[in-house]
Amino acid sequence: MDLWVIVTLAAAAVQTLRFLLQKRLKGLGLSTGGATFSRFLFGAPLALAGLGLQLAFGQTLPMPTAAFWGFVVVGGVSQIVATFCTVALFSERSFAVGIAFTKSETVIVALFSALILAEPVSPAGLVAILVGTAGVLVLSRPAQGWGHLRADRAMALGLTAGALFGLSSIGYRGATLEVAADSALFRATVALAAVSVFQTLAMRLWLAWREPAETGRVLAAWRSTALVGLTGMLGSLGWFVAFALMNAAYVRSLGQIELVFSLAVSMLVFHERIRPREILGIGLLAAGIIGIVAVA
Repeated sequence: MDLWVIVTLAAAAVQTLRFLLQKRLKGLGLSTGGATFSRFLFGAPLALAGLGLQLAFGQTLPMPTAAFWGFVVVGGVSQIVATFCTVALFSERSFAVGIAFTKSETVIVALFSALILAEPVSPAGLVAILVGTAGVLVLSRPAQGWGHLRADRAMALGLTAGALFGLSSIGYRGATLEVAADSALFRATVALAAVSVFQTLAMRLWLAWREPAETGRVLAAWRSTALVGLTGMLGSLGWFVAFALMNAAYVRSLGQIELVFSLAVSMLVFHERIRPREILGIGLLAAGIIGIVAVA
């Protein structure tokens, strides 16, 4: 099995755990902004520590390019807003279906990957992506049907999050490609450290403006919020390493395996009932994932 496949599967599993922890943060009295900020506040020092460790063992930090910083800012801002939407989404529908909404990103990643990074997917790869997307659409269908789409706030939040997560994936893939180094792990760590610091500063300024007391609540709940930061950093490192190794469209498509993980969490942890239509969606998604691994 290729290394990028193993790393992506691990990242998806850790990200599911992070979303589980973030959902529980809402029970601690944190706002959507506070729950989102916790994801970055404790992750940034860990990302910097990982970079420092690699520098101590002989890696040389190259001079970042303007394109590198552009990709960092675009990816970082897109992920912040997408995370806001995802945390808000948890109160709208079940955990598994809520995560499913965000998976509309894969087709967008394939399009942006070709247009921005000049990395198109193969015809067979596109078919696999579309099969997986069909599974997402089955999972995402509102109870009232597609005719009530405008009234479904969860759908709007999920589709927005998916589009922005897709844009952030392109930003992160682009950032890793701009780091002049042979090691995929080092290129991923440099990009992750830069993004994490930027996101922490941006979120701190946002909260100081909109919710000045929220930072204190995040720090007061550090026993829970620190775990969000740790799992967020580990999951992000996995995604960044995968982006450094493979086309972002394939990485994010395989990453949809997270839906299977979230389905298990939904049933075992939150005791939520999964409907037959959602099982069909999971089956289509699994077929798409198998196709991605086969053609990539």
